[in-house]
Amino acid sequence: MIDAFGRIRGIVHRVVEGASAELLGYRADPEANTIAWLVWHLSRGQDAQVADVAGTGEVWFDGWADRFALPLPRESTGYGHTSAEVASVVAAPELLLGYHDAVHDATVAYVQGLSGEDLDRVVDTSWDPPVTLGVRLISVLGDDWQHAGQAAFVQGLAQRAGVV
Repeated sequence: MIDAFGRIRGIVHRVVEGASAELLGYRADPEANTIAWLVWHLSRGQDAQVADVAGTGEVWFDGWADRFALPLPRESTGYGHTSAEVASVVAAPELLLGYHDAVHDATVAYVQGLSGEDLDRVVDTSWDPPVTLGVRLISVLGDDWQHAGQAAFVQGLAQRAGVV
């Protein structure tokens, strides 16, 4: 799992490092997600879900929410965002990468301490069958891979459109 989360971090860095504000905010159509939103959302989702199963506080509330200063509720993770809310997520590459790296570090610190038995622990009984820690972490990885891939795809579309 540490390798898998590291691969997501690698994709995020390849897409965001040195990106212009225009590239981070590029929308393939008026309703499409931006790179900035995709990276922020995948980081927020990972942060919230890992903190929940780890029983820790979210990294977001350790000053990152204030640094981003988004016009959204502080607890927002991006789920169900409107087009206008997606557009409101604007951040410099350094801020996006700093937050993502802090979430990555917290995730790795947690995952390093897990055993195989830990992964079988039920963390959510509202599903049938109940969700184990292993299934939850794989779910986070799946979401993150999809969003990181989407960000890379948007980067390609933007570059083909002449945005650098």
